[in-house]
Amino acid sequence: MDLVFATGNAGKLREAAEILGPGFRVLSPADVGLAGFDVEETGTTFRENSLLKAQALWHACGLPCFADDSGLEVDALGGAPGIYSARYASDHNFASNIERLLAELAACSSRPECHETPATFPGAARFRCVVTLIMADGKPHFFDGACEGRIARERHGAGGFGYDPVFVPDLYPNLTMAELSEDAKNAISHRGVALRLMAAWLATL
Repeated sequence: MDLVFATGNAGKLREAAEILGPGFRVLSPADVGLAGFDVEETGTTFRENSLLKAQALWHACGLPCFADDSGLEVDALGGAPGIYSARYASDHNFASNIERLLAELAACSSRPECHETPATFPGAARFRCVVTLIMADGKPHFFDGACEGRIARERHGAGGFGYDPVFVPDLYPNLTMAELSEDAKNAISHRGVALRLMAAWLATL
């Protein structure tokens, strides 16, 4: 089955293709003649932004398509960066975004009430993802995924993308997402959870 994914991010496209497997061909907007496709994320939740992008793509191409909105929630920062994860310090410049995240957590953890840990900042964090799928009937279907973890005090690893170099998943407490193999990351990632739920739903059609 061909599915158009509302992203131009090569990492996300590769990840989605790997997670969904050989029964699906994941296409980019450019693959269906929509080079430069972009949607302003004006929603206030991951679900709203995911729906905005999926609906815009469906109206533009008329093909089965899906979009995701995802981000990092850090409890010590009141859930930030949240829906602003990609533009927390600089639009899609994750080196700058990570620098701001670590600086704000360092300021927080210097407070007396924050318990010090050697490798990670205090408090939980999670990657969250909402995938919106729209088929031929134009009706949206939502699939949610999350990955719990903590934030490392320093960057580690060269894999992945985004905040992966500073996110330590609970299931691999001594490694960041950027240090995991692609198979290991896909097995536990927020996007992996949501996309597998989507694939399972599609298999019932």
